[in-house]
Amino acid sequence: MGKRRGVMSEGFKEELAKELGFYDVVQKEGWGGIKARDAGNMVKRAVEIAQQSLLKNK
Repeated sequence: MGKRRGVMSEGFKEELAKELGFYDVVQKEGWGGIKARDAGNMVKRAVEIAQQSLLKNK
């Protein structure tokens, strides 16, 4: 099976990590070092941003 390609850009993920307060962990340990809860919160926030963007463009 092929390697999964990320949907979010690296820059966007970094922005979210900074906003949610765990960017220091990403810098020290990489994305594999974040907690599952932080990853879930990052996805949840990305979905919120996407929904807001869709509502603005209607």
